[in-house]
Amino acid sequence: MSDGIEVEQIVNTNEHKPRKMPMATSLDKDTIREAYEDVRSDLSETEWAVFKFDGPRIVVAAKGQCFEEFKSHFTDNERAFGYIRIQMGDEMSKRKKFLFLTWIGPEVGVIQRAKMSTDKAIIKDVLNNFAVELQAGSETDLDIEIFRDALNRAGGANYGTGVRDL
Repeated sequence: MSDGIEVEQIVNTNEHKPRKMPMATSLDKDTIREAYEDVRSDLSETEWAVFKFDGPRIVVAAKGQCFEEFKSHFTDNERAFGYIRIQMGDEMSKRKKFLFLTWIGPEVGVIQRAKMSTDKAIIKDVLNNFAVELQAGSETDLDIEIFRDALNRAGGANYGTGVRDL
């Protein structure tokens, strides 16, 4: 059945080479839950925990008390999550509020940025109790007053300063 037309067959020589596929994100669930409960506990002085990626696995990177130290764990070229306890309230009623932070540094690539929504859903299975969720991407976003303001707005009425003069 040839009409004088030659058919050229194209052969893909890369057909059998494996493609590079991103690995699914997983959690170090036990240590993440332990850090989460440590931050939540009234018996603990731990005020925050930071969770970072170790390859495709989310792990506890640090825990502590000082907000300045908390801020130091978020760098321009990485993705991370933070969970922080902040003292709120007025002179008569003090209470702890919790904030969940998603960090995407300004130098993080497009694909890693896109993965954050699914990665966030995975860690929120463990870190599931918080008053406010914020996303940050620059050092100026990591401000205790921004965090307090967001918690105040989420909490409704705000009658005082949180400090009782004696």
